[in-house]
Amino acid sequence: MTRVPAFVLVLAAILSVQFGAGLARTQFDAVGPLGATFLRLVFGATILLLILRPKLGSWGRRKWLAATVLGVALAGMNSMIYLAFESIPLGVAVTIEFLGPLVLSLALSRRIVDVLWALLALTGVVLLGLEGFSGGSVAVIGLLFAAGAGAFWALYILSSARVGREIAGLDGLAVALAIAAVISAPFGFAGASQAFGSPRVLLIFVGVAVLSSVLPYALEMIALRRLPTRVFGILSSLGPAAAALAGLLVLGESLGWREIVALVLVMTASVGVTLARGQSARASARRRPVLNID
Repeated sequence: MTRVPAFVLVLAAILSVQFGAGLARTQFDAVGPLGATFLRLVFGATILLLILRPKLGSWGRRKWLAATVLGVALAGMNSMIYLAFESIPLGVAVTIEFLGPLVLSLALSRRIVDVLWALLALTGVVLLGLEGFSGGSVAVIGLLFAAGAGAFWALYILSSARVGREIAGLDGLAVALAIAAVISAPFGFAGASQAFGSPRVLLIFVGVAVLSSVLPYALEMIALRRLPTRVFGILSSLGPAAAALAGLLVLGESLGWREIVALVLVMTASVGVTLARGQSARASARRRPVLNID
């Protein structure tokens, strides 16, 4: 993994989590969105705990606090976005969810060009909001749930980076997923219990856990050790396009012109800010003095 560029890890994580979300959405009639959240978190935590078997006896207050905050972020983010998926298309929900990392990137940015790109992405998000509040095909309640998921997404980015610094390997992620499962249990256990008599549904959610939790969160945590938090937040804006693709291929969800324009704006902003960062880094390297040791 250390030889794989960090941005490639992030892109792989984005595709994995969105297609996992599409798979989970197919089972909402069986277990409901909160039941799906609980099953995803339980299976994700179980898989990682069995593989890693973290030694928790040596953990101090700082490690437990970091893992707990990440667990809260995971529980809130997953619950809110699944509730949004129930009433609006995947691509729309994830586009609105991007408000979280968008605001985070603005707060962390020190360059005017980043602000301009972020405002372009915000234009796309506002376009979707106008459709919802004007009585269009997008449900307002879904937009609100997606916005809530965005707030937890911003917390996830910050807390995941801290866990990556405080706790070696992926032990912190495994514990955080277990904490998230406990938090979501009071809301999702009743729905999840409907799947206990169906091995097929349970097997589907094992796959969802791998695609939506184990694989993407592991890849993201590895990437965050080598990637600035601000850049990670902006790269994550590629999620709406991946979600729209997953919604189309897995659920047959088609998007109207407003949704497509919004996705294009968000994608353009993401690519633009990433390219601008690369140009800035190369310019800084050219300006850096070379030490002559002849």
